[in-house]
Amino acid sequence: MFERFTSEARETVTGAVAEARRAGSATVGEEHLLLALLAQGALDPLGVDREAVAADLAAARRRGGMSKGDEEALAGLGIDLSQIVSRVEETHGEGALSSAAPRRRTLGASLRSALGRPEPDNRHVPFTQGSKKVLEQSLRITLGRGDRHIAALHLLLALLSRPGTVSEVLTDHGVTYGTAETGLAA
Repeated sequence: MFERFTSEARETVTGAVAEARRAGSATVGEEHLLLALLAQGALDPLGVDREAVAADLAAARRRGGMSKGDEEALAGLGIDLSQIVSRVEETHGEGALSSAAPRRRTLGASLRSALGRPEPDNRHVPFTQGSKKVLEQSLRITLGRGDRHIAALHLLLALLSRPGTVSEVLTDHGVTYGTAETGLAA
């Protein structure tokens, strides 16, 4: 499938891995794909405020990945998500729900640490099921549009086609499937 990716789409995927590493995440999620697209400026033609989108993603991460829709659904059941987040953070520290999964330390990593040498940043970071689905969906969208190669637009459309925090944040910033398709079509 990756042979169908344009250079900008490949940069998005490698950028997502870099975003996950930078965040200390054990996996590459849909959020990292969006952050990579933002870093590339792929959404700039739509007038998207990169910092505002990144801040909204961080806020969702702080809520444990719960979307505003999830928060509203819980509120309908009488559950205040912000109160739960506050209580968890009182006990475990700020950002406890957004903490990356701890990485296993190997003997080599322990030795490098003891010698004051930084750990190399070439560790494998696997993709989550959701981010794999985005890559698969981008191929379906590409073929459905009659295009030959997967571009950044197809990755964005795939992110928008999946329910969840990423598509919700984009929609909150005026980016829908339709606006992306018309505003970014080549």
